[in-house]
Amino acid sequence: MTADKIAFFVALETRVWQALTLGDKQAYLALLAPEFLGVYPSGFASLAKNLSTFEQAPGFAPSYVLSEARIMDLSPSLVMLSYRAVFQRVDDAQAKAMYVSSLWRRQEDEKWVNVFSQDSLAHAGTNG
Repeated sequence: MTADKIAFFVALETRVWQALTLGDKQAYLALLAPEFLGVYPSGFASLAKNLSTFEQAPGFAPSYVLSEARIMDLSPSLVMLSYRAVFQRVDDAQAKAMYVSSLWRRQEDEKWVNVFSQDSLAHAGTNG
């Protein structure tokens, strides 16, 4: 059951990454809650601030790897997914790694939305 549950949330998170790499604002908007808060190395970001990135060309290359996923069930309708992401920005020649924790909430319509995400840059040699 846990492996299936991890796969379910990794699939949701993958849809977020796909929306970012494709520049698909509508798909991205459908996955994030209106009150979404991102905590990134660059600072805090609301949903509106995250959506502003779609005004430019996609910032991430389409190749990325999500691994080492684990989940914490916080309540029947609240799940924290944590994982390691290796990604590359379009304007950067070198891939980077970060650890991400995303809080997913099940809505009344049974749809899951991302309400919070925190990204921490991984340093060379770290393995969580």
